[in-house]
Amino acid sequence: MKNRKVELALVVVLMIIPMLFSCGLSRKAEKPTYDAEAYFGMGTIQLENGANEQAILFYNKAIEVSPNYAEAYLNRGIAYRRQGLIDLAINDYTKSLELNPKDGRAYVNRGNAHLERNRYDNAISDYTKALEIDPRDGRIYYNRSYAYFSKKDFDKAWEDLIQARASGYTIPSDFLSDLQKASGRQQ
Repeated sequence: MKNRKVELALVVVLMIIPMLFSCGLSRKAEKPTYDAEAYFGMGTIQLENGANEQAILFYNKAIEVSPNYAEAYLNRGIAYRRQGLIDLAINDYTKSLELNPKDGRAYVNRGNAHLERNRYDNAISDYTKALEIDPRDGRIYYNRSYAYFSKKDFDKAWEDLIQARASGYTIPSDFLSDLQKASGRQQ
């Protein structure tokens, strides 16, 4: 049933895309064809299907129509990051947080992007803020543990790993093995 809904949504989107481009999306003087939520929805479908460039175009339109649309910045950041455009992603996560500072997902995503840039202190700071919002999310403890591990702060890496486990998160065995070898500890 879910696949059928996704297929139907994809067909609708594929019919709408040519119409959008034939209507002259680039003309600024015209009233937008859709509201921000519609563009956001179309972008989300593209994002879920891995069509990141198309997703970015739709999120751009959602932001053009509604410049304070925090979710559109967050999702556009995800699409940018998937394309390796890490600095653009960080900028979008930051803008999303300016608009909605209580969105833990934006902190986690920005932390992940910082981690990719080897900015461990920034990543740890973002994960810590995300944990202030949702202290029971084991994934965030794991991510922060990995950042501490990358900084060679093994004691803190272990503390977060233990918290991640206590929260029900399954620790990847290769990370556990690496932490055990690097720290000389079993727990």
